[in-house]
Amino acid sequence: MKFKHSFSHLALAFAALSFCATTLSAADAPLVKTGTKVAFLGDSITQGGASHPGGYVRLVESGLKAAGINIVALPAGISGHKSNDMLARLDKDVISKKPDVMTLSCGVNDVWHGPRGVELDAYKKNITEIVDRAQKAGIQVVILTSTLIGPKLDDANNTKAKAYNEFLRNLAKERKLPVADLNADMIEAQSKDAPGGGKVNVTTDGVHMNYLGNLMMAKGVLKSFGLSSADLAKAEASWQTIPDAVTVTAKAKLSLKQMEALEAYAAKQKKSVDAVIAEMLQATVAGAVK
Repeated sequence: MKFKHSFSHLALAFAALSFCATTLSAADAPLVKTGTKVAFLGDSITQGGASHPGGYVRLVESGLKAAGINIVALPAGISGHKSNDMLARLDKDVISKKPDVMTLSCGVNDVWHGPRGVELDAYKKNITEIVDRAQKAGIQVVILTSTLIGPKLDDANNTKAKAYNEFLRNLAKERKLPVADLNADMIEAQSKDAPGGGKVNVTTDGVHMNYLGNLMMAKGVLKSFGLSSADLAKAEASWQTIPDAVTVTAKAKLSLKQMEALEAYAAKQKKSVDAVIAEMLQATVAGAVK
């Protein structure tokens, strides 16, 4: 059973986090303006980031809109894809659509998929060719370092990913490309204590973003686009009240009598029991966190 609500309460945890500065190697003016076509090339993290209002791609759109910039977003994330897959579909999914800017988020699956992944030398070759071909097509490339693979910062996958991310940073430096260092941001965030105890977590399953991870990714991308502090503040303020930004899974324990009554009520409303419970929970939460 799921219910949706705004960021108003959950944002308290986000406000407690501090982030590493995301660098912009270009000029002072933002990379994007109204009408700019931005392609978001990536894997399931990017696909999910474009699938609902709280995903990082959609947050980038809404954040820019709050700052008075209306871009044309071209989502190009496909679940499971690695650098070789993205290179193979670059022309079809990105270049043929003639974007002005392309964000490149690639590396998690290359490492995480183990024997089915892409080793570092091949990864370097694939990423370099993606950047070469995009630049040849006149596209401004923005590099995103890869997000974390599981909560343990010193496990095998995150340790292996260090070399992949260092390559991305060096490539961005050599080509004078904007870079959103999301990996560094998330390492800093997940090393902190959460307001309610335990450590901060930015994923739902160790890889895919929860609401904090999506917020962090969106903020990193906006910084790499060169938004001013004032415009970033406008973006963050706009995110707080997005109605369908977060979906929370909740469990309800009922007696048989309660379940029968709830089924009868749901039938009169011509809705499922889950839908009725979701509405009740949402109304309760909305009243509790006014």
